Amino acid sequence: MSGYLPVLIFAALITAFGVVSLGIARLLRPSRPGAVKLMNYECGAEPIGFYLVALVFIVFDALAVFLFPWALVLRVVGVSAFWVMAAFVAILGLGWLYAYREGVLEWK
Repeated sequence: MSGYLPVLIFAALITAFGVVSLGIARLLRPSRPGAVKLMNYECGAEPIGFYLVALVFIVFDALAVFLFPWALVLRVVGVSAFWVMAAFVAILGLGWLYAYREGVLEWK
């Protein structure tokens, strides 16, 4: 356990530095909120629905990351792995269905 003591000390120092830095910045910064300053901005376009595009990207990215390695070892791991992946794809299908209902997949 004594071998982890320096790691714990550094972790505490790093956490304290982050918290103190953010606290000091919050105290010293000017605060002048306005409607324009509080509006989201994304590359010159209105960010309406942008979070849904990010959601769709994450859904299909997670599918690609997990589905391809699984397909390579399917014969080795057996039928139980097939049902686990079927459940995973079903959950991702629910994400796709949500995005479809929100109109994210429609090209305008």
